[in-house]
Amino acid sequence: MKVIFTIDSLQQGGAEQSLAHMIEHFSLSSEITVVYFKKKEDLLPQFKKLNCKIISVNVTGRFTWFKGVKKLIKIIREIKPDIVVSCLYQSNIISRIACKITSTKLIGTFVSDSYSKERSINFSKKRRLAATYYLWIDQLTSKIPIAWIANSESIKISNARILGVNPNKVTVIYRGRNAEKIQPWTNPQKDHIFRFTFIGRLIETKGLQELFKAFEYLSKDNPNIQLDIYGDGPYRKILSNQIDSSICKNKITLHGNIDNAWKQLYDSNCFIFPSWYEGFSGALVEAMMLGIPIIASDISMNLEAVQADYSSLVYTVRDENMLLEKMNFCIHRYAQMIKMGENARGVAMEKFEIKAITQQFETFLKQKIN
Repeated sequence: MKVIFTIDSLQQGGAEQSLAHMIEHFSLSSEITVVYFKKKEDLLPQFKKLNCKIISVNVTGRFTWFKGVKKLIKIIREIKPDIVVSCLYQSNIISRIACKITSTKLIGTFVSDSYSKERSINFSKKRRLAATYYLWIDQLTSKIPIAWIANSESIKISNARILGVNPNKVTVIYRGRNAEKIQPWTNPQKDHIFRFTFIGRLIETKGLQELFKAFEYLSKDNPNIQLDIYGDGPYRKILSNQIDSSICKNKITLHGNIDNAWKQLYDSNCFIFPSWYEGFSGALVEAMMLGIPIIASDISMNLEAVQADYSSLVYTVRDENMLLEKMNFCIHRYAQMIKMGENARGVAMEKFEIKAITQQFETFLKQKIN
């Protein structure tokens, strides 16, 4: 089976990391090519270790879609894949047009709630107009893929409704992680400091403002706490300025992007995931597989992974007071939190093991080819 995966870039993101994890476990009989369109290559060293061919299609300047389509058509005609799988917006549009022209079977993917109100709540008028245009293009070309894969049921429902895709053409396959590489977490009890950890892109919709405010209040009554933030993005400068002028600036550390950030959770006491909207989060799956205590927002994607008061504490999204309450509970009722972490690990091992996820994905592709 020859498969081309197209993706916007190889930057440090959930979709990109999940693709790498999955390709690692594809059968040797599958011939994989990864095509990416932007020169963002944080994960390129990781992809080079995989059993796949990597092609950079660096499209810049004006008419990027046109350039991307032209180059992808050439790649498709040279490789002659059995099927193409596209991921993320630019890659989706380019792949749809190229596959239509070359009569190549295409699988589309839904990896986030791209058109949610939470995402666009702070858009300027100009950006709203642009978003409307991009949505129109998305809808216009959404009939080209022969089938779709969504990484959660809620993402499936939301995207299928907005794009006018028949839900029966969409199959849910969750993101997975390699359980063999993730050893169980144990309470670090390090330096008598209670450590909260966030991992993700630094953008406003990750809930970083609520996390900062809740932690600032919490630190007034709990001097021995620390907040470690791993990741990078456009919100970093705003967050950094707020931290510098805060009473708890010595208790919050922005670590930036690091490889395998999930390993830092072994030195943490709690993973916090306060997103306003998501795809199905690989970072959340990693935390569950470790078995570390978790606090997560109550968005539907998170609730497909964790269950309130069984495998995680859950709070109302964007409610900083309720987040503060849950963080305080975590510190003072920690034995209960540890038990929830153990429950989360059990769920993750059963539902999100990467080998089983990859087998589902590969079987799905073979069915569509045949």
